[in-house]
Amino acid sequence: MADPSSPTGVDAPAPVRVVAADEQTELRLDAMRWADLATAVLRSEGRVGELTLTFVDRDEIAALNEEHLGKVGPTDVLSFPLDDDPSDVAAGPVLLGDVVICPGVAAEAAAGHAGTVDDELALLTVHGVLHVLGHDHAEPDERAVMQAAELEHLRTHHWNGPAPAGFRQEHIDQ
Repeated sequence: MADPSSPTGVDAPAPVRVVAADEQTELRLDAMRWADLATAVLRSEGRVGELTLTFVDRDEIAALNEEHLGKVGPTDVLSFPLDDDPSDVAAGPVLLGDVVICPGVAAEAAAGHAGTVDDELALLTVHGVLHVLGHDHAEPDERAVMQAAELEHLRTHHWNGPAPAGFRQEHIDQ
């Protein structure tokens, strides 16, 4: 038997849970702030389920990068989607996936990318969540769709307005 509707007639928002952990020491950050951003993106995308957001050091992300992608060295963000069919919530909690961010690498890239460390971490959080949800940027048309979604989420949930003048989604050579 299904649960009855809310007695107020307003159903609760879809259940979204983001578990955040800061396991690095290179950059002080508020992991819950970034978990809130990830939660907002998931809700905006109409998704339910659980996502982990973990901030790690360079050695840890380098090990993950080599183990899962066969690439040597640290990177800024890695995403690991889990459940392929989030529509079957009756089977149990939907485990959307994991997003792993290296703030040290993000801080190095910020000036030539998003402009500030704050905007870089926001971009990487949104980017990682969108990857977990199935977005990709391997092809130009996919890249355009993903970047448009990133920008919209950043405008809505991070800046609460237009992008700052120095913001870039593409890396520039330094």
